[in-house]
Amino acid sequence: MILYLDASALVKRYVAEPGTVEVNEAIAAAEIVGTTIVSRAEVVAALAKSVRMRLLSLADASASLRAFRNEWLDLVRVQTTEIVVTRADTLAWEYHLRGYDAVQLATASLWQEAMAAPVTLATFDQQLWTAAKQIGLTPYPYNLAMWLETWKKAK
Repeated sequence: MILYLDASALVKRYVAEPGTVEVNEAIAAAEIVGTTIVSRAEVVAALAKSVRMRLLSLADASASLRAFRNEWLDLVRVQTTEIVVTRADTLAWEYHLRGYDAVQLATASLWQEAMAAPVTLATFDQQLWTAAKQIGLTPYPYNLAMWLETWKKAK
């Protein structure tokens, strides 16, 4: 499997939260794991927000940040180019996506075209998951709606 992680999935590798097990299983099963370079800022921003909201201690967030930065070079880092942003522009409009979600989707779809092989896009954002499926990517978790419902019931 060629696995593309959006920031919502990638952060789960470094912060123990619902979805962490699924992300780690997908990474273990993947032959190649990649993301857009924009994910670097998104993951770090999510860690900083977790500290501001007191969801993580500064020490825990700092440890997660170190782990993330240490593993960053292990990921295929797909560049954000004018071509990516142009496709993101179209996808944002067509699927009503937030800006960086559109960039994530555009990057994954262009990576799939470049690899000439199916790409699995891991995301925990329902709107992005649905758009990924509609444009021919394989979204993961394979049934996000059921996963979200199970997670809500467990709370």
